[in-house]
This record gives sequence, structure tokens and C-alpha cells, in this order.
Amino acid sequence: MHKPQVCRTRTLPRLAAAAAAMLITLLAATTRAQDMPGGSEMARRAVHVCAACHGEGGRSKPAPAAAQVPALAGQSAMYTIRQLRDFRAQQRSESDAQAYMWGVSALLDDETIQSLADYYAAQTPLPGRGHAPAALLKSGRDLFENGAPAKGVRACASCHGDKAEGAAGFPRLAGQHAGYLEQQLKVFGTRLRPHGVLMKAETANMTPTQMKAVAAYLQSL
Repeated sequence: MHKPQVCRTRTLPRLAAAAAAMLITLLAATTRAQDMPGGSEMARRAVHVCAACHGEGGRSKPAPAAAQVPALAGQSAMYTIRQLRDFRAQQRSESDAQAYMWGVSALLDDETIQSLADYYAAQTPLPGRGHAPAALLKSGRDLFENGAPAKGVRACASCHGDKAEGAAGFPRLAGQHAGYLEQQLKVFGTRLRPHGVLMKAETANMTPTQMKAVAAYLQSL
């Protein structure tokens, strides 16, 4: 399993500071904020900043797995709030965007985080895209619906809902980029997601092929 390199302790503070400085500059700029009903002016400008990576309305474009940015459109507000607060408290990391997300989230107060979460929850999610081989999609569907009981892996649908649209604080997975989902399934086996206790247990006995299969199936929904 690939182990993301997160031990660059000397460069992380500088990268985080650079990300924060860039956000301050963008928030202070006079560029037009995106259309965002309600919320503070800072929240409207923050949406504009987020769009640089996550796309207009939180619908990021597909990219190679190593550079994949998650789509936020349609995501549960409760889940988005929890993730942004974890980034702000430096209790969630990313293999390729740790310092940036730490720096950006450090400047978001609770009101702004709530506004961002509500905004993205109201956006139209990405449509399903099924470009994987039929056999891989079939395997992914079986894992999603039935799990792998012999391996101690529960059905994904039991927490994320029958259509993977999220439920009770569990994130929406339907339509999410397969590369990002596969990357996150692997990350749960590292120290980058300390709050992902449940997912650590679920992914511990999954093979890389199974991770790829369920990620491909979820993207197709």
C-alpha cells in the first residue's frame, strides 16, 4: 500500500502560511464573489476561493488520482462542517494538500464553515460516470450492496445509503471521482484520518482491487 509522505515538518508550516496568505489576499480582493444566497460577505468570497480547486458550485473536474480534488456539490452539510473543522484543528491531513487545507481552514470561523456547508449541500451533484470495465463495476456493486462478510467488511450501503447519497452524517459518495475515493480508502490505513475509526476497520481487510472496484461503482451512480 502506498504510504503518503507526511513527515515534511520543516516545509509544512511554510506551506500553510503561504496558503493562508493567499486566502487573505483573495478574500480582500474586489473580484466578484460567486452567487451565494445568504451568508456573510466572507462566506461568499470563500466560495470563490474554494472554486479554484473544487470547481464552480463544487463540481470539480476529473484528474489523475494523485491530483484528484473531491467534488463538494450535494455533499451533506453535517459532513462538510466536520471535515473543515478537522482541517482547521489539524486533525485531518491529506497526502497532497495537507498544508494548503490547514492554511485555508485556519481562517474560517464557524459561521463561514456553516455557510459553505449549506451552499455546497444545495448544489447539484456530479452525474454518475461509468467508464470502468463491466466486471469491475459488478464487483464494486456487490461490495457496496453486500460487503464481504467473510473478511469482516460491511456493505457500504448500510451507512452511506442504498444510493450512496449519504445519511446521518455519513458522506455522499455517489458520483464522486473514483480516483479520489480510491485514494481515501487507502488513506484510512494511515495516520492521516485519525477520526476515521470506523473506516479504518472496514478498509483493513480490503484489497487494492476491491478498493478500485467500489470506487469505480460509486462514481457511476
